[in-house]
Amino acid sequence: MSQFTYVGTELELFAEAKNWKNYIRVLFRKYIKGDVLEVGAGIGSNTRLLSRSQYIKWLCLEPDNELFHALEKSIDLNGITNCYAHNGTIDILNNEQFFDSILYIDVLEHIRNDKEEVLKASQHLKANGNLVILGPAHQWLFTPFDEAIGHYRRYNTSMLKAVLPDDIEVIKLAYLDCVGLLASLGNKLVLRQSRPTLKQIKVWDRFMVPISRRLDPPLGYRFGKSILLVGRKRF
Repeated sequence: MSQFTYVGTELELFAEAKNWKNYIRVLFRKYIKGDVLEVGAGIGSNTRLLSRSQYIKWLCLEPDNELFHALEKSIDLNGITNCYAHNGTIDILNNEQFFDSILYIDVLEHIRNDKEEVLKASQHLKANGNLVILGPAHQWLFTPFDEAIGHYRRYNTSMLKAVLPDDIEVIKLAYLDCVGLLASLGNKLVLRQSRPTLKQIKVWDRFMVPISRRLDPPLGYRFGKSILLVGRKRF
């Protein structure tokens, strides 16, 4: 049983962000295939949504004991087929376990040595497999909220590319949620909250995310409060 304890309390709040999760589902779906590894699956809200993609087997890793039990329950209650959960980090995998897609969804920023983590992930990725990383963008947006939920950093494009080993090539790199970027900046400069309220999450998700979804493509995905990287293993 893992000794890791997750310090954040926001997972249930962001599970209510239906528009946001559908937005990332559409962006992710063509990169999810075959045998899938989801690292830091939390309470399973992303698993439930993203497992609508075509896959063969889905393995979730979650090191926090309480979150792991919630994850197992979510998999069972939602009848997600060929989906399994293990209590631990990527270190519990054996050398013979390889995947076509490996997902880090708002996880890498919680890991102190992110470069070492991504190297380990690449060693479990099949040739032509996809590494998908989603995380918070821009260190200048770092707030008490980031600190309260255990973030070590926020990323820009150069920071995220720097963690990749040489055998991973970047095939997509984008900022997401341009309107949310303005809201996050307002929180940093004015509200200075360490935790958003459910009402704020619902306002962001209901009104801001749909606008961002329309504006992000014509803006070239150059602005946003989140950052997405998709890498592909060369050999």
